[in-house]
Amino acid sequence: MSDPKRRLDVEVIPVTPLRQNCSLVWNGETRRALVIDPGGDEDVILERVAAHDLTVEAILLTHGHLDHAGGAQALRDALTKRQGAPVPVIGPDKRDEFLLSSIEENAARFGLSGMISVAPDRYTQDGDVLPLLGRTYEVLHVPGHTPGHVVFFEPQDRVLFAGDTLFRGTIGRTDFPYGDGPTLVQGVRTKILPLGDDVLVLPGHGAPTTVRAERAENPFLQ
Repeated sequence: MSDPKRRLDVEVIPVTPLRQNCSLVWNGETRRALVIDPGGDEDVILERVAAHDLTVEAILLTHGHLDHAGGAQALRDALTKRQGAPVPVIGPDKRDEFLLSSIEENAARFGLSGMISVAPDRYTQDGDVLPLLGRTYEVLHVPGHTPGHVVFFEPQDRVLFAGDTLFRGTIGRTDFPYGDGPTLVQGVRTKILPLGDDVLVLPGHGAPTTVRAERAENPFLQ
């Protein structure tokens, strides 16, 4: 039987020229897995899935930016073919639909190839709970970087997949036409910091951090 006290395994896979942190998460006993924010380089992600002999339950997206979601459609197609059953894409809040549907257009603008627009099988909203890998993933809506940005919190292992909300020593960019700095700071303060100082934060770019470190040292939260 699966040991509920065993921590899940996580491998961070930097993808795309923007070096976005795609997270491969799996249960070492069941070999069931999640892929979070596959921005591209789906062949690299598939190699890591095969290396660990995993079956992917779902693909999760924190938000609609191309470096986080540009590989989701190709990965969904490849995994569905490989596993012989549909692999759902579970998206951010529906307010990011305009970004997900324009990935190809935006990728061309930046000279990036191979990224495909994607329509999630399901959008999420604040307060949703996703039963995956024998755990529960709590969905928190933290807008400001994008209107529909969500984060995924796994309370048993105390891990937050933060996308582009909170980084080591900083927060996500808000200089887009739809960005909102005060809203993002407020969301981090009210949704992420209360999760607890012991929470491991896995951001969409750069090194991991903790809620404790960011509460004490992040200049945007002082």
